[in-house]
Formats: sequence, structure tokens, C-alpha cells
Amino acid sequence: MIQQLNNSNFQSTINNNDVVLVDFFADWCGPCQALHPTLESLATDFDGKAVISKIDVDKNPELSQQFGVRSIPALFYFQNGKLVGQQNGLQSKSAISKSINNLLSN
Repeated sequence: MIQQLNNSNFQSTINNNDVVLVDFFADWCGPCQALHPTLESLATDFDGKAVISKIDVDKNPELSQQFGVRSIPALFYFQNGKLVGQQNGLQSKSAISKSINNLLSN
């Protein structure tokens, strides 16, 4: 299941999990909507290994500003609380999966 993040649970989520993928998105964004089924599938594939999460940029502008999100979807990869990677735009399941697997193998 995709975890919804916001200002109150963001820091604890990235600090308390080894690998966290954060998708910055908006409901009005077509590519974001196209990415959603891929993220649902990845959440199932990586259940118990990595956290797949989303942040609504309209409801959490502070987090969007903090990470300099200029276009969405924007995928941010965190490992042990630190930002370790980023992908912008619509990505394939295999590209995202490869990035997560690389972090899990570190």
C-alpha cells in the first residue's frame, strides 16, 4: 500500500525506514495519475523491504519547496534518512524498481 506523507509524518517515515521512495504529485497532473498504478504495484512488490509513498504538492507546499520540486511527478529516494537519488517525470516500473533494488543491495 502506498503511504501518504505530509508535514507531520514525513521526517519520521524517512528516518525510521531503510529505503523510502517519495513521489511528489498532484491530483490534476496527468503523468502523476499515469504513474499511480506503477507505484501501487511497486508497493506490493517491495512490501516489507521499502516504503513507497506520495506527497501531494498542493497540500504540502513546504516539503515541495524544501526539496526544490519544480515539476511533477518527482521521485525522491531516501536511504537511512538521507536523500540519495532523484528522478523527474514519468518513469517505467523497471527503472524505479532498479533504483530501489540498488539501494536495498547497499
